[in-house]
Amino acid sequence: MDRLSRRFFIAGAGAAALSGGLSQPMAGAAAQAFRGPRGYPPADDLVYAEMYGALPDERFPIEATDLRRINPAFLRKLVAVTATEAPGTIVVDPARHYLYLLEDGERAIRYGVGVGSEGFAWSGVATINSKQEWPDWYPPKDMIERRRDLLDAVRPLQGGLGMPGGKENPLGARAMYLWQGNRDTLFRIHGTPQPWTIGKSLSSGCIRMINQDAIDLYQRVPVGTKVMVLGPGERTV
Repeated sequence: MDRLSRRFFIAGAGAAALSGGLSQPMAGAAAQAFRGPRGYPPADDLVYAEMYGALPDERFPIEATDLRRINPAFLRKLVAVTATEAPGTIVVDPARHYLYLLEDGERAIRYGVGVGSEGFAWSGVATINSKQEWPDWYPPKDMIERRRDLLDAVRPLQGGLGMPGGKENPLGARAMYLWQGNRDTLFRIHGTPQPWTIGKSLSSGCIRMINQDAIDLYQRVPVGTKVMVLGPGERTV
């Protein structure tokens, strides 16, 4: 079972009853009990292959995720929890590569995430200040200086030198921008064109998700959502 820092969130033994067939590695395994008034599909009708299937109606059509390249532990799952934070809060556990969206005091949707090669350099409480579909990406100047190959991928955009939204954009299909008060933390929760990096610590330090998961989360959370990122002293045990 998942057990998060007691200050925030503890996943309980009931998670096994809710996880059902989603713990199986095969794409056709039956999904867990996502039935309910919040828009979950019926458990018996949904398989991972459908959950991570192609999205041809997106502005940039998304291909089905190759689930053979992803550890099934990091696929979307409903888990039982005992939560002290309000429903709708996002809790990110960089050490274990999970993001939780609290449904209520007893359950949460758990998504696998990827973080930076040195873990996650920032922790604390922030809010989602804005959200964007197929966002542009503006690499920091120091990144462009380190990686001159980026000069072939960026061009002048409205916000400066960047890469326009699209299938190869590092921010993927959706981005949620984390701020503290009036200050941009420069960290984002976003999709990725490289879903096989989920569950790993690679590249930049933002919180990346499988595009289908980023879209799912994007649809569930409004601007103003509270986001809690656990720090080194608040890692899972």
